[in-house]
Amino acid sequence: MSEYRLEMRGVSKSFPGVKALDQVNLKVRPGTVHALMGENGAGKSTLMKCLFGIYHMDEGEIYVDGEKVEIGNPDEALHKGLAMVHQELQPVPARTIAENMYLGRYPTKKYGPLQVIDHKTMNSEAKKWLENVKMPFNPKGKLGDLSISQMQSVEIAKAVSQEARLIILDEPTSSLTDNEVEALFRIVRDLRDRGVSFVFISHKMAELRRISDDITIMRDGTYVGTWEMKDISDDEIVKQMVGRELTNIYPPLENKPGDILLEVNDFTSIHDKSFKNCSFKLRKGEILGFGGLVGAQRTELMEAIFGIRHISSGEVKLNGKTLDIKSPKDAINNGIGMITEDRRGTGILGCLSIADNVSIASLNQYLEAGIKLDKKKIEELVQENVKKLSIKTPSSKTLIQSLSGGNQQKVIISRWLANNPDVLIMDEPTRGIDVGAKYEIYQIMIQLAKQGKGIIMISSEMPELLGVSNRVMVMCNGKITGELSSEEATQENVMYYATQF
Repeated sequence: MSEYRLEMRGVSKSFPGVKALDQVNLKVRPGTVHALMGENGAGKSTLMKCLFGIYHMDEGEIYVDGEKVEIGNPDEALHKGLAMVHQELQPVPARTIAENMYLGRYPTKKYGPLQVIDHKTMNSEAKKWLENVKMPFNPKGKLGDLSISQMQSVEIAKAVSQEARLIILDEPTSSLTDNEVEALFRIVRDLRDRGVSFVFISHKMAELRRISDDITIMRDGTYVGTWEMKDISDDEIVKQMVGRELTNIYPPLENKPGDILLEVNDFTSIHDKSFKNCSFKLRKGEILGFGGLVGAQRTELMEAIFGIRHISSGEVKLNGKTLDIKSPKDAINNGIGMITEDRRGTGILGCLSIADNVSIASLNQYLEAGIKLDKKKIEELVQENVKKLSIKTPSSKTLIQSLSGGNQQKVIISRWLANNPDVLIMDEPTRGIDVGAKYEIYQIMIQLAKQGKGIIMISSEMPELLGVSNRVMVMCNGKITGELSSEEATQENVMYYATQF
């Protein structure tokens, strides 16, 4: 038996204007969980796409269980025993669990002269594999009725049904609650003990330390090194990732809150089970954090302020003036911007360029004679923001979907900077982003606050909520249950108010 389940040797890959991978190595032992870490843009996803034949390597070799393999496409990767559960799941929610598991490889049977799908075999096989990962869902049930974590379990069952010997998990816990993370880890440990190997891509240090046996770190498209997880400290991991020591995870809060900027009074959703009677104030130059557990309705409240959701009662005042917001366009016109929680789903316009994504919310400011876009001014705007926010990209014409998560988030922030809002709502602004890019985004938030902008930040990461907020509002079950000053905002106090049902 080979010492390694997977070996990638000397992998290089270039795109126009950028060398994404430069002689990268990865060695994964059988029956282990192997963490793959690096800043956004370090090349982790590109390396995995080379493994799966999505990208063709310029240089390099791949070995699976000691045998050299050539992988030209994802189907060939599956036949070599490799499977991947992507960060952004792409389910077909209206179809059954079994149909999603066997998508593209349905078992068939003869029906007269026709070849038809053998639903009986498919459902019984799906049931067997779901039980194999101890998730005995009804294979005939709709996939769309499951939670995100349960959908991930189905994806893992699908990988096991394909007799995968190595499964890549790309940011699998970014949208999960603590209980859902525990359920996922139970499945991973069980399969690991049965000899399945995992590559676990994540930025969550505490989770990786609990689940991983080994760790490989990448930086700027190069291989830094591989360690057994027990032999490397958290500080050393961060140092190796960013190439420097981060003495402070959070920048100093140099902004000084001033007069009241935004007032939200008695906001109540038209839906009974959503937010009710919510009131709060936001000051100029303030970063106001919103904490709470999953289901607290923080996002829903902010979406209503931004005009995405309807309310039965309530009012919004900006600089003392009552606003009539019935749509996001009304909010934007009145100086309110919102960075949504789901960056890929509702944030970026993936098929458009960086320039298009930056300028999309402020195009009316760049019209010549009211009818023609001034492309020169738009390009100046984009270049200014690329420089100001240190966005790593070959050019402004690059498709945003090809950027790392951290750089995509910076482009979305640039979109709102171009629109110059008075209030910027940031929903989970650093989700799925590495520690270095997080620090840069915190600095941007503080700079905006120092300019007198009001920032509302929703965060499910307690250290972030406490480290970046001047004041914290806590929600539970659709109600604001607590307001804490920076001195009062401790993990214990936030959790107390987050559980006041």
